[in-house]
Amino acid sequence: MTKTIVKGPFRGDHVGSFLRPERLKNARLQKQNGEITAEQLRAIEDEEIIRLVEKQKEAGLEAVSDGELRRAWWHFDFLAALDGVELYQADSGIQFHGVQTKPHGIKVTGKVDFTNHPMIEDYKFLHRIAGDHVAKFTIPSPNMLFFRGKIDQDVYPDQQVFFDDLIAAYQKAIQAFYDAGCRYLQLDDTSWAAFFSEKGREQMQEKGQDPEQIALLSAKAINESIAKKPDDMVITMHICRGNFKSTYTASGGYDSVSEIIFGGLNVDGLFLEFDDERSGGFEPLRHVNRNDLQIVLGLITSKFGELENAETIKTRIAEANKYVSLDQLCLSPQCGFASTEEGNLLTEEQQWEKVRHVVRIAHDVWKS
Repeated sequence: MTKTIVKGPFRGDHVGSFLRPERLKNARLQKQNGEITAEQLRAIEDEEIIRLVEKQKEAGLEAVSDGELRRAWWHFDFLAALDGVELYQADSGIQFHGVQTKPHGIKVTGKVDFTNHPMIEDYKFLHRIAGDHVAKFTIPSPNMLFFRGKIDQDVYPDQQVFFDDLIAAYQKAIQAFYDAGCRYLQLDDTSWAAFFSEKGREQMQEKGQDPEQIALLSAKAINESIAKKPDDMVITMHICRGNFKSTYTASGGYDSVSEIIFGGLNVDGLFLEFDDERSGGFEPLRHVNRNDLQIVLGLITSKFGELENAETIKTRIAEANKYVSLDQLCLSPQCGFASTEEGNLLTEEQQWEKVRHVVRIAHDVWKS
């Protein structure tokens, strides 16, 4: 019998984002057109989040999120609300496999800090309605501002000073979420995917960056950001290769930075994309060197509605178990269902069947 997890990540878990209901999409358009107020939009968001949380409970999840329903982007909304960071209209969007996002970007125009961030109130609302379930909240990793932000060199001519301020801001953020009641916080990070392929590393070199040094700097930024977290707060990280309208930005296994990711990050758990051949095999898990690190296998795809064969998923869990103890393994979709407000190409019912599929398989494997 494997041990029971009470803090998270849970045996059957989820990454965090869910499809936006049509009612919410329409309300956003109404707000954009000046037909309803910000207060009216927030009231609709509240109602839809309450409905979403109840659906998560019904599906058997132990941790519930707000689905990121108040956000347009999984990362920009949080980062743009940091002091010194702004959202702007870019010349082009982020290029995915065959499709581009909306042409938005973020830029650093002043000293980066964390004060009066609106997502603290967003978390407090989730906390109030979570009941006896664990309220899980997701924010982008600090590395996303470095990788996605346009940094004003007049403000930060010294890269180390930028990272010092960014780390200090995240330390404040983590404490603020803790003070609001959060005990399960997830850092979402697609920047690691840049190291997974030769193409990604070449792009860094073209910018005059040393991939090895940037990887070490990325790990340091995460570890220092979470260094002061309270002992009873779980902080996980989700790593994926992009998720927009059921497509992706990167390919490649974890091999090139596996020692840093699995042996050098001080997070409590890692949510990992493993839903298709683009993610490589489980061999890099041999670098897991802590028995308190939970590895959440993203074997169920959130990109499409077809259900995976349950026995195939159980076989893959057994394969991962060759490298990591079953006590340290969990199961989830490989990513959220809507990293941006557009969402992936599946229906709400298919989304919930995917979640139930995760919970059922986890129950069969861990008998809990």
